[in-house]
Amino acid sequence: MIARQQTPRGRRRGFTFIELLATLAIIAALASMAFPMVELTMKRDKEKELRTSLREIRRALDAYKQAGDEGRMVRSAGESGYPPSLSVLVDGVIDQKDPARKKLVFLRRIPRDPFNSDGSVALDQSWGLRSYESPAADPRPGKDVFDIYSLAQGSGLNGVPYREW
Repeated sequence: MIARQQTPRGRRRGFTFIELLATLAIIAALASMAFPMVELTMKRDKEKELRTSLREIRRALDAYKQAGDEGRMVRSAGESGYPPSLSVLVDGVIDQKDPARKKLVFLRRIPRDPFNSDGSVALDQSWGLRSYESPAADPRPGKDVFDIYSLAQGSGLNGVPYREW
């Protein structure tokens, strides 16, 4: 027979079933408190990425308009001065004031709307487009891109719908 190892007071070593249950209950309680914090952090990170992407594209749209106003690209009289599509910001336009006729590029790439996780959608199709002629309350695409907005449903942590950011 094998003798069990006992402590000097005659007690057996190890955890009791009650001690294990208490430990598991404490771990479950801590995990249930941490889960909402993780969700909140993930949503906050996506919102930060959305804010950054919107700012980046809007600055590129403004830079395109400014370059057109400065006569650095060919523009017809009836145009608003905004690009016909988001891809023009990446593809670039020929700088009319540069003797070497280099291209003006306004974006390296079009960022994806972080709330649009569908990888099959093209980057420029992940955003809602507003033309210069459409009102702010009812944005619609048109012959140019005056502004962009997120197509995501729901509201941000600040209570403002993502479409209105």
